[in-house]
Amino acid sequence: MPTRRLAIVTGTSSGIGEKVAQQLLERDWQVIGIARRAPALKGSGYTHRALDLGDVDRLATSLESQVASYVRDRDLTRIALVNNAADVALLGQVDQLDPAGMLRAYAINTVAPVLLMGWVLRTVAARVPVRIINVSSGAGVEAFPGLGAYGATKAALRLAGMVLAAELDMRAAGGASRDATVWSYEPGVVATPMQEAVRGSTSDTVPIVQVFHDLAAHGQLRPAEAPAMEIVSYLEADGHPRFSEQRFLLS
Repeated sequence: MPTRRLAIVTGTSSGIGEKVAQQLLERDWQVIGIARRAPALKGSGYTHRALDLGDVDRLATSLESQVASYVRDRDLTRIALVNNAADVALLGQVDQLDPAGMLRAYAINTVAPVLLMGWVLRTVAARVPVRIINVSSGAGVEAFPGLGAYGATKAALRLAGMVLAAELDMRAAGGASRDATVWSYEPGVVATPMQEAVRGSTSDTVPIVQVFHDLAAHGQLRPAEAPAMEIVSYLEADGHPRFSEQRFLLS
């Protein structure tokens, strides 16, 4: 009997998310992409859902109406969730940040991924292995001037993943064990539209913007295919710790 593996990937319209979806399709996964814009992906296994992750109330109901039937498929042998989408539009020093913009950044970068993690775990059959990847950032564990809002949202998501893993361990100790793991993954400095947005800012907004210009000029940006391969490898493997993380350090 052929395996039926399903991946839900956010932010598939470009960058890492698009490459992850493409590589999964090449490995015969069924992929549901969540992004406001549809990508130019080829493959009959791809289904697009044009959802706004910033509208978390509508997202919750849309998951039930547009995605739940795939997740409840009795023939599933594995399910993956790749929380890749992120809003980096709110750049600026902390004392200059717009509160309304912060609320949207938290909705997209933290609240929606947490909603998705909980929804997948509640919706899929307990027998199905679950692999969750939260795409993180060095800005979530270190203080980068001008990236305060983005870093804070990523720090919150990282901790939420750690807490979820601890809760799953407690349930397992009480007899409700399941094969579900969480990986907080830092892809490093990647050639994506997000990097272009940061480089397009001023030094007043992002005081360390020259660092990003130098990384690009010296060829230190990773192609999106590289982190996508690492993500796909994790999703297809077994034996992971309940929670683990990969830090990316520039050499």
